[in-house]
Amino acid sequence: MAESSSSSSREDLIQLIKRFGAYLTVKMSNFFSLNNLDSRSVGAIAGLALAIVFTWRMFRSPSGPQRRPPKRQAPTTSNSIGRAQFNTTVIPSEISSPSEDLRAQNVVDEFFQPVKPTLGQIVRQKLSEGRKVTCRLLGVILEESSPEEIQVSQATVRSSVLEILLEITKFCDLYLMERVLDDESEKRILVALENAGVFTSGGLVKDKVLFCSTEIGRSSFVRQLEPDWHIDTNLEIISQLARFIKYQLYISPIRPERTASNVFNSSSLEQFFGCA
Repeated sequence: MAESSSSSSREDLIQLIKRFGAYLTVKMSNFFSLNNLDSRSVGAIAGLALAIVFTWRMFRSPSGPQRRPPKRQAPTTSNSIGRAQFNTTVIPSEISSPSEDLRAQNVVDEFFQPVKPTLGQIVRQKLSEGRKVTCRLLGVILEESSPEEIQVSQATVRSSVLEILLEITKFCDLYLMERVLDDESEKRILVALENAGVFTSGGLVKDKVLFCSTEIGRSSFVRQLEPDWHIDTNLEIISQLARFIKYQLYISPIRPERTASNVFNSSSLEQFFGCA
């Protein structure tokens, strides 16, 4: 009887492994396609997952040998009734139920729960690991959208872009640029950037904030710097630079009818990086 019980337990374990293996194959394929893990990481995670389920199986099993339930004494007047009473006391000790399979699936689901990427990871992915970025200020970093607005009032930095700028400067050489109408406008922009804390992270310095008096001047800055990415709100400049710059981001709520294949469109910098 002991050997029969042991054989039954082994068969149950084999069946559990088969069901788990089939389910794990599907979950692992989805998980690894999202996270691009190497072969050593695949082996380590698969081994850990199997260890978790086997440990769970071990603790679920009875801690000691089960005692065989005592045989009931049948009445002497009827052997058939005695046999019927005895049969009602014999209950299998190991039966695989749907709830057990569900618990095993829940273990795998919880283990392979997708990890939400950080903003830094999103920025790196969106910029395709670019190392130099040039960006217009008006309409992208600043609330104001024209040089005339800066000429008559203080510049205002969009608070929602500050964290994005910080992440960009961690791994990119960032240059900010703008067309201004006078020296006073330059000072107002620099003061606004400084008050917002843009220069405190160490990734961006005042020397990398460039000013010019014409739109062509900004285009010339970009050509000279040769960035991997340029961000602008002027579609004409975007179109002119498409042949020379690897990637560009056109910031506008209106999607243009035709753009080059290396030009992306977004209503804002925050929306492009999923922070809107």
